[in-house]
Amino acid sequence: MIPLSYASPGEELVIRRVGGSPEVKKHLENLGFVVGSNVTVITTLNGNVIVKVKESRVAIDEEMARKIMI
Repeated sequence: MIPLSYASPGEELVIRRVGGSPEVKKHLENLGFVVGSNVTVITTLNGNVIVKVKESRVAIDEEMARKIMI
């Protein structure tokens, strides 16, 4: 498993684990980052990541991307 922040643009991946405090986990879950769901990296910029998850594009910062394991 590696953090989402290390994924290459264009890759379609499966979320294996979501870490962080209960509040952070809930926030990421509300954005669509749940274990077993697919996520596609659109682009990365200075560690920040834009991903497609559940037919929506979401931008997350590097700190949040490190909590999502693929």
